[in-house]
Amino acid sequence: MVVDTVIWNPSDSIIDLGFFAVRYYSLFFLLAFVSSYIVVKKQFEKHGIDVALMDSLTVYVVLGTLTGARLGHCLFYDFAYYSKHPLEIILPFTFTPEFKITGFQGLASHGGGIGIMVSLVLFCRKFKLKLWFMLDQIALVVPLAGTFIRLGNLMNSEIIGKPSDVSWAFIFLKDDTIPRHPAQLYEAIAYLLIFTFVYMMVKKYPRASGFYFGMVIFLIFCFRLGIEFIKEDQSAFEAGLLLNMGQILSIPFILTGILIMYLKGGAQQETAVKVARQ
Repeated sequence: MVVDTVIWNPSDSIIDLGFFAVRYYSLFFLLAFVSSYIVVKKQFEKHGIDVALMDSLTVYVVLGTLTGARLGHCLFYDFAYYSKHPLEIILPFTFTPEFKITGFQGLASHGGGIGIMVSLVLFCRKFKLKLWFMLDQIALVVPLAGTFIRLGNLMNSEIIGKPSDVSWAFIFLKDDTIPRHPAQLYEAIAYLLIFTFVYMMVKKYPRASGFYFGMVIFLIFCFRLGIEFIKEDQSAFEAGLLLNMGQILSIPFILTGILIMYLKGGAQQETAVKVARQ
């Protein structure tokens, strides 16, 4: 029996003028990048890297994240629709059933992860930094950014959990009146804990470049694999599958994380200059 529930029905916009809206999701997305910028900047200063590179790094990572996350959603979760409306992949509005400014709704974290890695490869080639070192720096803040992104999902009442009778269940009135797991909140808390744990480990136990990158993707996607069991499917085609798309996509990341930690686990951290520069 449900002892208590949270009735959840916030507006998804802070400001809505009809033709223009500032959404909570956009605000949390901005907070994700600002907080990540601050942490990575401190890491740059610690390793003696020119902080001026942060502006270029931000551009690369933002573009890589948005491009990868958007393409990931369109290709992995809603290919049937976007294959018929390809312009809506890159435009922040829909044409059917009526013209409407929507923003870029529909972003996939797995695609975002791939986009970040591609952008870092390009960044490191241009500025002659070691890729493994940069992967560690960005991986450190990925769970922190993920915390804000999932809070944005919570404000949008999206990525909801399955029906539940737990005392802290949420009723997402935008969907129905059924008490459900607040899966977005679970993920936000988990990602914040992962960030805190890895950040403390980085400070106390230096490792060879790449080790903490492997640890982060292992922890994040292990949790993602488990949390999907109590989340509603994101697309209709996932119904009846043993594992949904989020879980299927998580498995290669988990295996990659294990392999990287194994390969990098025995080596000690190099000097800052050797780590940073090629």
